[in-house]
Amino acid sequence: MKLAKRLERIKPSATLTINAKARALKRQGIHVINFGVGEPDFDTPVHIQEAAIKAMQEGHTRYTPVGGIDELKEAVCQLIREDYGLEYGRENVLISCGGKHALYNLFQALLDPGDEVIVPAPYWVSYPDLVELAEGVLVPVACREEDGFKLLPEQLERAITPRTRLLIMNSPSNPTGSFYSRSDLEALAEVLIHREDILIASDDIYYRILFGGAEWVNFAMVSDRLRPRTFIINGVSKSSCMTGWRIGYLVGDPEVIQGATKIQGQSTSNPTSIAQWASVAALKGDQECVFEMAKIFERRCDYVMKRLGELRGVKCNRPQGAFYVFPDFSSYYGKMYDGKTISGSLDLADYFMGQAHVAVVPGIAFGEDRCVRFSYALSMDELKEGFDNIAKALDALN
Repeated sequence: MKLAKRLERIKPSATLTINAKARALKRQGIHVINFGVGEPDFDTPVHIQEAAIKAMQEGHTRYTPVGGIDELKEAVCQLIREDYGLEYGRENVLISCGGKHALYNLFQALLDPGDEVIVPAPYWVSYPDLVELAEGVLVPVACREEDGFKLLPEQLERAITPRTRLLIMNSPSNPTGSFYSRSDLEALAEVLIHREDILIASDDIYYRILFGGAEWVNFAMVSDRLRPRTFIINGVSKSSCMTGWRIGYLVGDPEVIQGATKIQGQSTSNPTSIAQWASVAALKGDQECVFEMAKIFERRCDYVMKRLGELRGVKCNRPQGAFYVFPDFSSYYGKMYDGKTISGSLDLADYFMGQAHVAVVPGIAFGEDRCVRFSYALSMDELKEGFDNIAKALDALN
């Protein structure tokens, strides 16, 4: 069967592939500690579940407008007013089937063939393929570990060309947990302000999981001149433990929102009606569960950093948010086991899976082969067992 050539350019999601391998081993009766999972390990809060049940009982089970129900759009506007200090109307909002879908719609609406998209590396694994599907050209900028894996103004300046259309920013970052402070963004804004043809995609999906008392900020908040060119991508998956509900949203210029809605109208049409009503409750209901979850993740982060610090030859920047660490294991490259050489992050991930029964995501999928990504969306018992296994596996290398 002949398939479309675009499939040759698209790679499967590395995180989903790792999760599938871990599940396959579990089906064989092998206990696997899955550090690859990119979702909170908490149940969806009860008040959100109850809102979904109520929606079904009240008959909210039919098609909705393509771009989402007004009640959810208004909830998004209220949240951004409270958390960002910015005013938007319903015409600025598109509700989609998850944050990834919102990004897909945005890229399809904005990018023409050959348009360049700058992204700091390490980057989320789906950015390259989402840009590829829109026929854009990804321009990764390698950010240094000693700079906290954050993009610097001089790096941004060098990456800009006449074909630059978009900058993707993800803060706090998947995979590194790096967070761009107000001063970080103000310095980058100085480069962007005079390039009025460059737009910004601000992937804020982890914005409520911040550590050390950090205050939330993004480009739209630091510059009135950049706000009209900034598109906010967010959703309920991470902050409200609703990964399977598939609700994300895109906020920005109404003309672009209208175009992105047209794209969605010919692909998925509206997101699930029941999930939309549940998301209204997630955004407008009690937020204490969100704050408690962030505190738990920060405590887990403390433990994970302690355990990483005990591993000989491993370096790791302390995350400032999200629920990932991105340690550098490259000192183990070149070591042997069973006659095989570990030559990079793919080999190391395979070794951990086979020998330690621990799943991690190879850093090469994020654009940095020296590292691997660990999620600490796991219980403390699982974290302890996983790092015990990793320590033993590393000691066995020669």
